[in-house]
Amino acid sequence: MTIDDEDISAFDADKMQADKKLVMREFAHKLKTNIGKIPFADEVTAAFYCAMDGSTPASVKAILFGALAYFIMPADVVPDFIVGLGFTDDASVIAAAIAAVRSHINDSHRDKAREFLNK
Repeated sequence: MTIDDEDISAFDADKMQADKKLVMREFAHKLKTNIGKIPFADEVTAAFYCAMDGSTPASVKAILFGALAYFIMPADVVPDFIVGLGFTDDASVIAAAIAAVRSHINDSHRDKAREFLNK
């Protein structure tokens, strides 16, 4: 399944805004404090830049902000502090979101992700 249109009627606009606020406030800190434990850091960071891109369709942003908010939340299906397993559920959610919107994550988003991660 891919998401290609602007119709976000299936999404809760208020939830998307709440997820966006959480992501904007906490994403960099969560990533930086767990960078060695997250094997999918490049993908999650590219997803962040795609979600923040003004040209990204709202439906894609809703999916990405939801997945990124799940990544940030400390209390999820498998708590992040469990060594070796803590980020497996996060990786699954991020992978599913990226699979749904892959065509919208472009080279510019990936370049920004690499630049951020190399700082």
